[in-house]
Amino acid sequence: MTSARSRCAASPRGQRRRPVLVSHTAVQATCRGPRNLSNAHIKAIAATGGVMGIGDFEGAVCGRDTAAIVRAIQPVAPIAGVKHVALGSHFDGAVKTAFDTTDLALPTHRLINAGFSDAHIAAVLRGTALRLLPARP
Repeated sequence: MTSARSRCAASPRGQRRRPVLVSHTAVQATCRGPRNLSNAHIKAIAATGGVMGIGDFEGAVCGRDTAAIVRAIQPVAPIAGVKHVALGSHFDGAVKTAFDTTDLALPTHRLINAGFSDAHIAAVLRGTALRLLPARP
């Protein structure tokens, strides 16, 4: 559902049989925008067992640094639980990102400074998204 506007994203629970994945988005609470999720969207996606990947670019988080990304992650955790929020990315070159794959320590340090536990950081960086990927034999 990435890049879906509010009307499309409004009813994921009623129309989906599998968990909904929004690979790179952000939240209205920290960055108002037509594609960012409201609290109602966050709850509905979590109700499917889904995951919201918080984007790493200015259009999603209203900033060009990892602090903006962590600010966008913070309100999702208490609404949906950490198992429904992940670090999203846009590493395809379409937009300028706050960091590249060689700098994953940057959001890790920001999450530590924001008070996330080691288990929650591991979930945001990898565990949450991996939960939705099919197991390979």
